[in-house]
Amino acid sequence: MSRLVVGPFNRVEGDLEVKLDIDQGRVSDAWVNCTLYRGFEQIMRGKPAADALVLTPRICGICSVAQSAAAARALAQLQGCVVPPNGERAANLVQACENLADHLSHFYLFFMPDFARPQYAGEPWYDDTAARFRALKGSAARQVLPARAAFLNLMGLMAGKWPHTLAIQPGGSTRAIQPQERLRIVAILKTFRQFLEQATFGDRLENVADIADLTQLERWQQRHRDSDLGRFLGLSRALELERLGRAADRFMSFGSYAESGTPLLRPGLWDGGWQALDTDQIREDVSCSWLQDSVPLAPALGETRPQADKAGGYSWCKAPRLDGRVMEVGALARQLVDGHPLAEALVADSGGNVRNRVVMRLLELARVLIQMEHWALALEPGEPFYRDGGEPRDGVGVGLVEAARGSLGHWVDLRDGKIHNYQIIAPTTWNFSPRDGDGQPGALELALRDTPVQEGEVDPVAVQHVVRSFDPCMVCTVH
Repeated sequence: MSRLVVGPFNRVEGDLEVKLDIDQGRVSDAWVNCTLYRGFEQIMRGKPAADALVLTPRICGICSVAQSAAAARALAQLQGCVVPPNGERAANLVQACENLADHLSHFYLFFMPDFARPQYAGEPWYDDTAARFRALKGSAARQVLPARAAFLNLMGLMAGKWPHTLAIQPGGSTRAIQPQERLRIVAILKTFRQFLEQATFGDRLENVADIADLTQLERWQQRHRDSDLGRFLGLSRALELERLGRAADRFMSFGSYAESGTPLLRPGLWDGGWQALDTDQIREDVSCSWLQDSVPLAPALGETRPQADKAGGYSWCKAPRLDGRVMEVGALARQLVDGHPLAEALVADSGGNVRNRVVMRLLELARVLIQMEHWALALEPGEPFYRDGGEPRDGVGVGLVEAARGSLGHWVDLRDGKIHNYQIIAPTTWNFSPRDGDGQPGALELALRDTPVQEGEVDPVAVQHVVRSFDPCMVCTVH
């Protein structure tokens, strides 16, 4: 048996290190180390309640809207305000724009360039793949970056700026849309649809969203093998990516994109079948974190007290658990919990793995952009986008949203109008957690087991595929 430390990882937001035990060419065990402490939860203490809307988006420049939305929902609970329909649609459009831009960046700029690595140079598909997806130099980057920039113009119209917008508030959106601006939003979505249908899918979004099982997916790939999703499916078959990166096969989603109180993607958990989600069962364990010991605590009561020299600690990340169980979050979890038939078929066939996570991100691109078009057309210029709920009352407010990478929760405890305690559980905190007090590895630690490592590899490409399949954002993890 040998030990290999991999990291820091490039094309990842923040710092990450993975320690691997390798036995007979495969990972026998893994420890995931989130190496940077930032302390946003401590920064929040003593601040006025409204400061949460300014400070928490600064946790991350990639998913700042999701942080803003979670903070706004937590404060909205304490205000008791009712968001008008325009406010719901506007917030959904802004958050969906950020999430889909993240999915696009992940696929083209973070994940697919690994298939252009020299380790694959002998494969029959290598030349075509490298020409298309090589980092910065491939033909995909030249198409994707302008398409992404044009899509993010929606942020300027609806949120004023990105990242760190202040438009999303507990009472809705402070950026009312005028009739001519709605037309521009519709045009932006149409242009982005054209890019996806020409390059990513080579097919209409509706046809992609309707793929219901493995047979249909295989037939679709045969017809659209020159699309970027078709290329990925071909690579996945050649490299058997469905056999790589399987974790605990327990999935969770807080639900997302509510309209009139009903989320587009339903909340719940999946453990062999759909179950209702009880977020009161969430606990944060710090047994193997560089944080002062305590019993596992509910987030509303959570503590963040650094202890850099703690014996047995190996990560700044906490270990969140749902009723003591490890959960995987992300696009695969969202689509599975929502009951999409392709997600159910993929998980029934091979569980959570590299292929299935990536396919579900791209399916979500199609599904959510279709819905964004409906929200844009439903905006009613002249009607309210925001209702002032007044000052939030003292108590505990909870804001649960779905960021691109999965379930994000904010818990705020207000006393005398000031923040007494603020706790955040980010998606990568769920997926990249260390072991808990019962010795349970986190989702990525489980997923890395049995990953092949070739003789002499110091930066194993299969390990890279598994790690990137979760699309880690480490700065959110160590908030």
